[in-house]
Amino acid sequence: MEKLKAFLKRKDIEISLKRYGIDALGAMAQGLFCSLLIGTIINTIGTQFQIAFLTQTVATVSGVDYTVGSLATAMSGPAMAVAIGYALHCPPLVLFSLITVGFAANALGGAGGPLAVLFIAILASEIGKAVSKETKIDILVTPLVTIGVGIALSAWWAPALGSAAMKVGNLIMWVTNLQPFLMGILVSVVVGIALQLPISSAAICAALGLTGLAGGAAVAGCCAQMVGFAVMSFPENHWGGLISQGVGTSMLQMGNIVKNPRIWIAPIMTSAITGPIATCVFHMEMNGTAVSSGMGTCGFVGPIGVYTGWMSDIAAGTKSAVTVSDWIGMLLICFLLPALLCPLIHLIVRKLGWVKDGDMKLD
Repeated sequence: MEKLKAFLKRKDIEISLKRYGIDALGAMAQGLFCSLLIGTIINTIGTQFQIAFLTQTVATVSGVDYTVGSLATAMSGPAMAVAIGYALHCPPLVLFSLITVGFAANALGGAGGPLAVLFIAILASEIGKAVSKETKIDILVTPLVTIGVGIALSAWWAPALGSAAMKVGNLIMWVTNLQPFLMGILVSVVVGIALQLPISSAAICAALGLTGLAGGAAVAGCCAQMVGFAVMSFPENHWGGLISQGVGTSMLQMGNIVKNPRIWIAPIMTSAITGPIATCVFHMEMNGTAVSSGMGTCGFVGPIGVYTGWMSDIAAGTKSAVTVSDWIGMLLICFLLPALLCPLIHLIVRKLGWVKDGDMKLD
């Protein structure tokens, strides 16, 4: 046992919730952002502003035409796998081999591909690290083992993992359509909390394929956290804090939440309010990419995802046009209500003496 522990330590293989549930999951979200999300944004900009270079075919592979944006989205599997490998401190030969592993896991996982990539890339990474530099022909052994394990697991596990993820996601979406008020609260609060924690709400939403009405509730919860913290901490953090939290990430407040968890009351309560308003009043749906459901106002990806969903629905003939009510709903849910409700609720929390000046100050 001691020899095994020493070997794992030498190979930097740490079997822990932090390494796999926080580091790897968070990195996977970054890989998604740099491929699927960016590709979607590029396609949206090209289509809406009629930029020829962004809408014309730049490559044709096996009869499939690709634009600049669709080339980026097509690489989401490799991007996720490499990001995971980077978070797990993989040596170069393992890291580069994960490109193939990620492509296979995402393709075979279908709509639930991100979850398959997460599990398979982690295992392929750790096994690749275990054999790395253990032989004199490392240049052959490490890629062969990493890719071999990754492809085998992809063929064996990816379809089942992808199917399971989609079943869970479909169940959440079905229940949300059935009980939009209760599920609007639950999904909004849970995904909003996930956004704030050092895990990835975006990766979770992507893995579950969370779209539709449930996706709209998830957007509401994330926006409540980001805009809420940005506005209610403005007296302490000013414009820099407003932008870094509202457009960057409110996860910056995590250290302060650990010191005084009560500063989290207002954003959580706000998400519990805006979630059902999104599902029951405005029927706001996220029919863009599922990963956008867990991004909130980070780079305005959440609202952009809602908008791209509208465009997709119009193109598919399931929606006739974007209405004034659609725009009002999105602006209220994503920006105005969190900016108004969160500071008001926080004012009550302050009057109770639970929060004091400086509790949300960012370094």
